[in-house]
Amino acid sequence: MEDSGAKSPERIHESTWITLAILGSTILITMYGETMLLPAIGDIIKEFEISYSTSSWILTAYLISGAVMTPIAGKLSDIYGRKKMVLIIFVIYIIGIAIGGVSSNIYMLILARVIQGIGISMFPIAFGIIRDQFPVSKIAIGVGIFSSMFAAGSVVGIAIGGPIIKNWGWQATFFTIIPIAIMLWFVIQKRIGNDRPADGTKGKDVNKNTKFATGTEKSVFKDNVNPILKQHIDIKGALALAFSISTFLLTLTYFANINEESHDRTSIDVIVLATLGALTIVSITTFIFVERKAKEPLIPLTLITDKILLPSNIILLVFGITMFMVYQTIPILVTSPIPFGFGGDAIQSAMVQLPFMVVFLIFAPSSGFIVSKIGNFKPIIVGSILTTIGFASLFMFHSNELMIAINLVIISAGLSLTQVGAFNITIQHTPHQFSGVSIGISVVLVLIGSSIGPVIASSFMQTFQETIDGIDGESYPAPLSYSLIFLTAAIISLLSFPCVILLRKRTLRAPLNKAEESDM
Repeated sequence: MEDSGAKSPERIHESTWITLAILGSTILITMYGETMLLPAIGDIIKEFEISYSTSSWILTAYLISGAVMTPIAGKLSDIYGRKKMVLIIFVIYIIGIAIGGVSSNIYMLILARVIQGIGISMFPIAFGIIRDQFPVSKIAIGVGIFSSMFAAGSVVGIAIGGPIIKNWGWQATFFTIIPIAIMLWFVIQKRIGNDRPADGTKGKDVNKNTKFATGTEKSVFKDNVNPILKQHIDIKGALALAFSISTFLLTLTYFANINEESHDRTSIDVIVLATLGALTIVSITTFIFVERKAKEPLIPLTLITDKILLPSNIILLVFGITMFMVYQTIPILVTSPIPFGFGGDAIQSAMVQLPFMVVFLIFAPSSGFIVSKIGNFKPIIVGSILTTIGFASLFMFHSNELMIAINLVIISAGLSLTQVGAFNITIQHTPHQFSGVSIGISVVLVLIGSSIGPVIASSFMQTFQETIDGIDGESYPAPLSYSLIFLTAAIISLLSFPCVILLRKRTLRAPLNKAEESDM
């Protein structure tokens, strides 16, 4: 695999670029809406007269819904076809956006966010379509460009979100998305070809570039899974998975909330937290038991424990944790008053983070071309080194906004290389009939990482606080908290190195790797 990009002369067709542009636009518009909403959370708190803890559900509800639906939607796409599922999910997302725009209370808004969260499950399905369209040796290019749309949406949201909210209110962030989303739906309907269901039947357009032969797929997963899926959904497994993910994320959310309100913490809070933790352990155990017994499991456990996919997914988990530690920490550092921060406002906070997102926007597609030329492992190693160096430098040098912005650029370059390489390994080493659910697992781990990162950061910021002289009751994260956050992120980034070493050894022995090389 390492040299597969150099050996293949395959050309990327014009229709493939069109497909990538259309699917990338769905990600761009989704992230645009999410980024635009973030600055409005303060306004929503005031308008609905809710607490900060309650407001956290604006993000948590979206995340839980997306994490639960992603592997389920991936399974459905493997059975019924990816284009069909993308169209259905996009309609659900548009409905959620419309409800968000007319929400008159927090409960209606949270319901809208739950519906919108289902839209996250489009992402792995879109990855699957890209896999089918691109030649095997060029998949990394598609993954890189597709990934850059996450940053592109964030850049656009940051650039124009504030003025829209200021002039027309937070509801406008939803209404600006609806017409564009509807147009995209019709474009997908017309321009994206029908794909092949996992049962082996053919749609209108069967991708000719895909090189995952049935025999090759069996060689990786042996006889642990059925190579030809029937049209069946593991309802018990779906319910067990939903409960497992929900209890885990609820535990994290509740821990973060009581940590932010430590002065009000009671024995009841501890009991509730312990109960949620126990439910998480029980639900995960139940899910494993149900999937072991299922004839056609929702998520074949071999996809989770596979010697190649497991370390790749751990790398993506690290990616999610470290990236969202940045998202949680930098705005608070910039906007906290001197001497605890820089005394800036929301616009200054956006400007400090903007280089991070711009570099990610530029570097992610570049990473795809790099991976396609020299393989997955060197970029992941370089990316892990850059990410670790960036956080270590941030740990030592974060006394002014310029130094923070420079270090964030280094971190962004490292994360983009790591993400593209890890996703490319997942895509290349998953049999075609399981690609939807496998990529779904990877996306869920990124989402879980995005939940863990802010909790780690907020724990440090809550534990180490200081007050401003002469102002009673006002306390802010101490400089020590930021140092510990950046040091912890650097240490977590180091976890990628043993995973890369394992991947390097195991892919060289993998039958799939040999089969791919023989085809090329």
